[in-house]
Amino acid sequence: MVRDADIAFMQRAISLAGMAAYSARPNPHVGCVLVRDDVIIGEGYTCPPGGNHAEIQALEAARDARGAIAYVTLEPCSHTGLTGPCVDALINSGISKIYVALEDPNPVVSGKGLERLAAAGLEVHTGILSEQAEVLISGYIARMRRGRGRVRVKLAMSLDGRTAMPSGESKWITNEAARQDVQILRAQSCAIMTGIGTVTADDCELTARFYDSRVFSQQQSQKLSPPLRVLLDSEVRVPKGSRILSKDAPTLVIHSQGEKYDPQLPDYVEHVSVKSNHRGVDLDEVMKILNRRCCNEILVESGSRLAGSLLIEGLLDELIIYVAPTFLGSEGLPLLELSLTKMSDCFPLEIIEQVELDGNFRLTVVPKAKLED
Repeated sequence: MVRDADIAFMQRAISLAGMAAYSARPNPHVGCVLVRDDVIIGEGYTCPPGGNHAEIQALEAARDARGAIAYVTLEPCSHTGLTGPCVDALINSGISKIYVALEDPNPVVSGKGLERLAAAGLEVHTGILSEQAEVLISGYIARMRRGRGRVRVKLAMSLDGRTAMPSGESKWITNEAARQDVQILRAQSCAIMTGIGTVTADDCELTARFYDSRVFSQQQSQKLSPPLRVLLDSEVRVPKGSRILSKDAPTLVIHSQGEKYDPQLPDYVEHVSVKSNHRGVDLDEVMKILNRRCCNEILVESGSRLAGSLLIEGLLDELIIYVAPTFLGSEGLPLLELSLTKMSDCFPLEIIEQVELDGNFRLTVVPKAKLED
């Protein structure tokens, strides 16, 4: 029987996991709470790669966990990676019971940690607040289940659905609150992807300028690994000196295959070639590259062409649309490049969240086909 107290302690573990959303990548961010006699004696969340997992952080904070109950948002690992197996540490600590929100979908881990805990005599419970825990690490779960992380496309538009003036001028459609909200999305992403058209038009840098003071100081945030910048540039047309080629964050340029391309890029910028099609580089191949790089959360900040291609090819999981209360006029540039001629061609969508941002709005929109998957 699950008590109200058990739910509250797991909720605390989920809150802790959220604090690692900016630093744990590419590992899933996990929270752990240790309780004895309904009093928290230790808690923790996933450190950056190479550091402690949430369970080890909690055990070190508790010092003596004998007889305690553990609440963990994701199945403890049973294999050795950059750190040792968490299940061994939990078993050796002398805890008596463990509640786990989610079984790890990683085939290297899935079910094995739970089996070892049960075999050691611990009372094991699973499924408590599983839906909340799954939302927290949905990108990681998606990558493990389908071989591709969560792809979210960020767009900003006027009330009449335009993203820029006919000249391409778009600075600034949205307000400061909306722009700061975008920084949070960037900081939580493993990769930020754009196309050469956006780079040519805006000379965007695509770095994350956000830190959460609950978790780390601004000085500590400067030591966190920045998201990977991914530039889709079929013919390697990126101008020298473009801000996306700066040393402020790693950059990967993905271009078309062919001997005619001789990338003149800085030595510290990676580049890789993939096959292409009539719309540019093959987006399925791009997703495979990002999967091999363990990118759980992929944020796309692009123009209408790339955004439209991702939707058409079924590679888009969410649209994050920032709406400003203004009109840009009928000659303004469209939100997505979609050649639709009849109503039956339309893409059914569902708004799953609406947030007010000091007069602007953030809409989270999901293709209905994704909801049915």
